Amino acid sequence: MEHESVPLYWRNIPAYYRLVAKRCRKCGEVYYPPVVKCAKCGSAELEDYQLPHEGELVEFTVLRSVPTDFLKQKPLVIGLVKLGPVKVLGQIVDAVPEKLKPGQRMEVVFRRVVVDGKYGLVMYGYKFRPRP
Repeated sequence: MEHESVPLYWRNIPAYYRLVAKRCRKCGEVYYPPVVKCAKCGSAELEDYQLPHEGELVEFTVLRSVPTDFLKQKPLVIGLVKLGPVKVLGQIVDAVPEKLKPGQRMEVVFRRVVVDGKYGLVMYGYKFRPRP
């Protein structure tokens, strides 16, 4: 794997598969991706916080010129989705780019992200799609 080790990938599974954020026990601030120390109050007393699986599209962009690894997914749509107290960046799938609009309801889905040819590891992660 070029970008991430297999052990690191497995340690990050709660964030990848369950969208688990961290919430500060002292001030209530929520962080995604998870952090080890609150940037607001400095506390290291953080707890897991499950993000909702539905949210609202804040903004998006459509990439029509993509790297070779993404040619099959062209055009590639990347969006910022508000999930409870945080905004999460991710790929938008199962959507016609011309029909997307800010404020649209979105849901989290889990899809294949990459297949590592060297190790044969198939990595999955969250993506977003419009709610029916």
